[in-house]
Amino acid sequence: MWRLFNSRSLLVTALSLSASLSSPNIVRSMSSSLSTDTMRSPPAAKKVEHRMEIFGDVRVDNYYWLRDDSRTSPEVLSYLQQENAYTDSVLSGTKQFEDQLFKEIRGRIKEEDISVPYRQGPYYYYTRNLEGKEYLQHCRRLIPNHDMTPCSVHDTMPTGPDDPPEHVILDENIKAQEHGFYSIQAFKVSPNHKLVAYAEDTKGDEIYTVHVIDVEIGAPVGKPLTSVTSDVEWANDDTLVYITMDEILRPDKVWLHKLGTDQSSDICLYHEKDDTFSIDLQKSESHEFLFVGSENKITRFIFFIDASKPEDGLKVLTPHVAGIASWAKHRGNHFFIIRRSEEFFNSELLACPVDDVSVTMPLIPHRDRIKIQDVCLFANHLAVYERENGLPKVIAYHLPGVDEPLTRLEDGRAIDFIDPVYTVDPAQSEFNSSILRFSYSSLRTPDSVYDYDMNTGTFVVKKIETVLGGFDASEKNLVNIDGSDPLLLYGYGSYEVCIDPWFKASRLSLLDRGFIFAIAHIRGGGEMGRQWYENGKYLKKMNTFTDFIACAEYLIEQRLLFAGVPFVDALTTMLDPTIPLTTSEWEEWGDPRKEEFYHYMKAYSPVDNIKAQNYPHILVTAGLHDPRVMYSEPAKFVAKLRENKTDNNMLLLKCEFGAGHSSKSGKVMFSALS
Repeated sequence: MWRLFNSRSLLVTALSLSASLSSPNIVRSMSSSLSTDTMRSPPAAKKVEHRMEIFGDVRVDNYYWLRDDSRTSPEVLSYLQQENAYTDSVLSGTKQFEDQLFKEIRGRIKEEDISVPYRQGPYYYYTRNLEGKEYLQHCRRLIPNHDMTPCSVHDTMPTGPDDPPEHVILDENIKAQEHGFYSIQAFKVSPNHKLVAYAEDTKGDEIYTVHVIDVEIGAPVGKPLTSVTSDVEWANDDTLVYITMDEILRPDKVWLHKLGTDQSSDICLYHEKDDTFSIDLQKSESHEFLFVGSENKITRFIFFIDASKPEDGLKVLTPHVAGIASWAKHRGNHFFIIRRSEEFFNSELLACPVDDVSVTMPLIPHRDRIKIQDVCLFANHLAVYERENGLPKVIAYHLPGVDEPLTRLEDGRAIDFIDPVYTVDPAQSEFNSSILRFSYSSLRTPDSVYDYDMNTGTFVVKKIETVLGGFDASEKNLVNIDGSDPLLLYGYGSYEVCIDPWFKASRLSLLDRGFIFAIAHIRGGGEMGRQWYENGKYLKKMNTFTDFIACAEYLIEQRLLFAGVPFVDALTTMLDPTIPLTTSEWEEWGDPRKEEFYHYMKAYSPVDNIKAQNYPHILVTAGLHDPRVMYSEPAKFVAKLRENKTDNNMLLLKCEFGAGHSSKSGKVMFSALS
């Protein structure tokens, strides 16, 4: 339910550098990397004065010239290449160690692998990884005797020689051969299972092209839709609904496309003109309706489209009321609505008749200590994802028949999990079944997929990610808490994002070398409910940073040392509405064009607080095509820091020319670089 597309990352990481240097392998790697034969002088970015004045306050940004929205300036690209060359030179002594780490990380990945098949109509759909390949194959198999084979937690896709054969619908490895970056973020099968629409990004800028292909032969159907988001849905077998963006990459228009017609003749169903709002698109689990939401950080309202009659356009489901946010689901004669307001800050669940959306009935009331995170709706069941005391929970309810009155919910059944702390998220489930599918992991449990029967309470693990290289989840190694072991402290603290404990195979390379990994749940996130988030935004944003420092200070008291890694160029970015995502972020950070927010933001904006002093070793990374945090922000940060710092510690910038916000594409490369 909580979308991350329109968000700038606030990632706070602390690393005990002094402690990490006590590890012999790291000492040797650091020492060799600083050897005089491989060192060169760091690049010195030229200074071009750029004055910015507001509220009588003058700031001078001598490195503003590094911003080039076209990413084509020879001078800017040359400077970034110099920084990359310098980083490579300084770290040349660690090349053998880097290769060893990459080999370790790759060695833990089971490259020949298959996802858990999910049932959709008469087929099993799934993805496959091939050994030595970076990208996915999208596949399906016919379900034998589909009409007589109901969904079950024990359902297994038959793969014998006499069973229906595998059909590869799309091989991303073939498509990716023509591109340095390749990512598919939507793969939607038409209702009659004859066509697929997929959204493709070949630069990392999150501007997509939607292709439609014939499932059986892979041939293109019509011309692709260009310059769109990855939000695309089938209304019916020959009609797509999709979203485009404005010049600042804000999703602002919903379109109706008939196959066989040109994109220029598509019908605009809705245009959101308020530049602080962005729109999104989802299809109901019942496949009968499409929902268009328009939202900022505190308000969200919804339209619905009858999938059988998309040409009738949008109808209002929940009105635009400032401070009220809603999300919708559908089943039978009712819409189910999650509604949040200032009074009901942790949300309530309502239902309303499809033919009279003005009449609502409460199903789950608001609770001060329990937050409704998401819901999954089925023909006869409801699964509610909640959060209480920092922990996620899943409650399954049985619903009355579609034709019976819907006035209240019977007592639900909570699912028990195997770890004391964990991550659990919805996975694709079959609407006309009693089987809830969810993904699960913890610090010791690799990514897993479970099927849970909401009638019987039976759940079956469908897959646990294979981690090669001798990983043993039951192994328990005591750590040293006397400061001799290095510690990585991780936090996020924005957008109400919850950083629940999760498994990451590449993290084992740190743990095997004696590192301790810790997570700081800081205000601005959503771990403790909506108010936890509200207390870490606007003029309370400083709480995010002081919370992180408090966690670090506690670890220091426990003799675990720490050094901080700063954020980037917040103030200048938030003052410029022409930069992608800025206008929609004012409801998160505040609008610094207002004096109160300006001075508050300036107090924590790292670029504006660089001064002549010692700084720790710092490695800063960027993606040239990142649309959320522009490459110029870390580039300016490094240039100004290099000009002012008074130490001889390493300051390195690595800008990936073929990457966006989430580093390079490909399964192995993403795992290694993230």
